[in-house]
Amino acid sequence: MAEHHRSVFESVARQKIEEAAASNIEMLSTVFDRKLETASLHVGNAWTRLQYDGNFRLAAIPPNGPHVSLIFVQSLNGNTDAADLAVFGAGSTDRHLLYEGLSRVAVDAVLVGARTVHPLAFFSVWHPELIALRAALNLPRHPAQVVVSKTGNVDLGSLLFNVPDVPVFLIGGEVCFQRHAAALAARQWVRPVLLDDAGLGAAIDRLRLEHNIDRISAVGGPTTATRLVDEGVARDLYLTTGPCDGGVFNTPWYVGAVRPTLTVITRKQWGEIGARVVFEHIVVR
Repeated sequence: MAEHHRSVFESVARQKIEEAAASNIEMLSTVFDRKLETASLHVGNAWTRLQYDGNFRLAAIPPNGPHVSLIFVQSLNGNTDAADLAVFGAGSTDRHLLYEGLSRVAVDAVLVGARTVHPLAFFSVWHPELIALRAALNLPRHPAQVVVSKTGNVDLGSLLFNVPDVPVFLIGGEVCFQRHAAALAARQWVRPVLLDDAGLGAAIDRLRLEHNIDRISAVGGPTTATRLVDEGVARDLYLTTGPCDGGVFNTPWYVGAVRPTLTVITRKQWGEIGARVVFEHIVVR
């Protein structure tokens, strides 16, 4: 079984790298780029600075827990859910430069909700230039994988749970760990992190305290994103708005009762399918 998963992973990784390398990635132009109130870091190499129109900015690690960022692509009318996100029109530039690129090139882990985990899911960077940038930052080839599933409604046969070289953290309740006791015992690289009454933020804090996870990119859908915002854990939002309406009606990235204060500090744009696509770096308060 281990050899089977290794073969599948190598095939998936090779396909993703080839697709990213062959994709047409447009150059962004900067609309505005404001200074942060707090210190920030800048990452990039010659290729990313050309494509992104400058360095990619990261907030400093907060003193009381990991830095958690959210990333979404939405339709022109604000929906984030669709059977195929390509209908939003953001194109390969968003996918390969931003979503599977700069937003996670410097992170220690990528966090997803259980609904985001499909059989071949694995969250990393794939464009050769971004692989090189991650190596230049002295980070492991792949970020750790973090899955949130309180009740354990997730398949541990999925690819991301079966790459022994990459640590996996399963944040779940007691029922989750009981449900998957045998599968966890057979996968020592999958580490359970208890999700209790202290909340998701407390579980994420333990990732930093116990496993040196300082930066996390959360890509796991509006429900998980809303929990991270409501608990004060999410600090930044990377939001791409495509030029097309569509998607499932009324599926914004935030679905909570009290919408947070959002401050756009960076706005960039590019042309895709003859229309404007907008990328924003937003501070969440």
